[in-house]
Amino acid sequence: MSRPRTVIIGAGFAGYRTARTLSRLARGRADITLLNPTDYFLYLPLLPQVAAGILEPRRVTVSLSGTLRQVRLVLGEADRIDLDARTVHYTGPEGDGGSLSYDRLVLAAGSVNKLLPIPGVAEHAHGFRGLPEALYLRDHVTRQVELATATDDPASSAARCTFVVVGAGYTGTEVAAHGKLFSDAQVHKHPLRTGMRPRWLLLDIADRVLPELDERLSRTADRVLRERGVDVRMGTSVKEATREGVLLTDGEFVDTRTLVWCVGVRPDPLAESLGLPMERGRLLVDPQLRVPGRPEVFACGDAAAVPDPEKPGQYTPMTAQHAWRQGKVCAHNVAASLGDGEPRAYRHRDLGFLVDLGGVKAAANPLGVNLSGPAAGAVARGYHLAAMPGNRVRVAADWLLDAVLPRQAVQLGLVRSWSVPLDTASPELARVPSGPGRKRSGGEATESAKPQPAAEPARKQSGGEPAESRPGGEPAKKRPGPRPPTGPHLAPGPVKRTDSPDSPADPDHPVDPFEGDS
Repeated sequence: MSRPRTVIIGAGFAGYRTARTLSRLARGRADITLLNPTDYFLYLPLLPQVAAGILEPRRVTVSLSGTLRQVRLVLGEADRIDLDARTVHYTGPEGDGGSLSYDRLVLAAGSVNKLLPIPGVAEHAHGFRGLPEALYLRDHVTRQVELATATDDPASSAARCTFVVVGAGYTGTEVAAHGKLFSDAQVHKHPLRTGMRPRWLLLDIADRVLPELDERLSRTADRVLRERGVDVRMGTSVKEATREGVLLTDGEFVDTRTLVWCVGVRPDPLAESLGLPMERGRLLVDPQLRVPGRPEVFACGDAAAVPDPEKPGQYTPMTAQHAWRQGKVCAHNVAASLGDGEPRAYRHRDLGFLVDLGGVKAAANPLGVNLSGPAAGAVARGYHLAAMPGNRVRVAADWLLDAVLPRQAVQLGLVRSWSVPLDTASPELARVPSGPGRKRSGGEATESAKPQPAAEPARKQSGGEPAESRPGGEPAKKRPGPRPPTGPHLAPGPVKRTDSPDSPADPDHPVDPFEGDS
């Protein structure tokens, strides 16, 4: 008799926790397959520290095959799910297709960047959802400071040293806080950079920083940012993005070469392709995380609209904490559906929030106790070490080295601007020339996510974040992303090119102004 087959789509917080818990519960009595574009679990809350040069990229990644020994890992992106045939069709990293049959399916596909219908944003902004985007931002900030040093034009130098972050939620706040320290460190005590003042702007249409948190935490974060020199502008957002900078909703034009988009996330469009009942782009499930009418299908994390027992009639926010907890419950319920144990309803208890503001500063309220300064910083780092499923010693070692040694500000050039477009269904992968794209249920290949209706005005959107975001999920307006270089001399596949083979004079492939190497 064959063992029951369980396929888990996605290895984010929800998918990874489901796979790890289910492999322990099954004890080899079930075949568990994990389908994911990468071979690692990404600990998203520490991504701003990668962009700021504190942590090396591999510190925030955990090997799937190394930590999930009883789980079969299949590299690829799910293109289409045939619910009646119980089959998942996917595309591998080298463009080859495949299919996986299942008896139980767990959809934990996660989320992607949320786009708003603002002219120029999709073409000129970069998100902060995956490791390639963090690596690009670290290189880009370093490059801008170096180019600003080399130019004799004060206006050009000032524009290159101006960095605009849109979205004052968790991630936007942390990116601005860490980014200011990172850029300041590059000009500090440098004889050729005397007088250079890196300028960071944090924008949000909300009336305060971190609007989803307690007002005391919000005030703490706002004070730290302003004392550090971040230009915090609430009630202000971007009206238009251009090659030379951004036009703000208050009418001011800011000369800049950097626009970081942190206005929230939306569920992976794969969930919507199933044709099942949805809630703002999220798949509706019952308290046991099962899809109504499809007892063999479970969903958790950002892709699922899970009823919130603490707030009747509402759904749990799209946060890392909820995804991690839902993964454990989902694993128990999958095991129960196979005859091992009883199903559980998802319940949670708020343990508090924390925001890492760089250095020794943070804002936190563990178990309802409001903290700030070094005490909050210690709590934040202790929490991350406890929550990470691996690499704790390496992360702690990087923190120690960062405290006693200057950061290495060098650009490696491994991720280029065109390889991390904002409008993508795969933020965890750097785009490659002529590489395979995500296929939707209709069968067409695409590198972009589903369109977002333009009917929702941008001025009503407040900031958000990828790792611990608020509820949301309207499909984003489809805009063409930066066009990658193509040509017969380029082969498809996972290889990342560090150079652009196209001539800057080619009118079909204009130089990206935010690439910074022109």
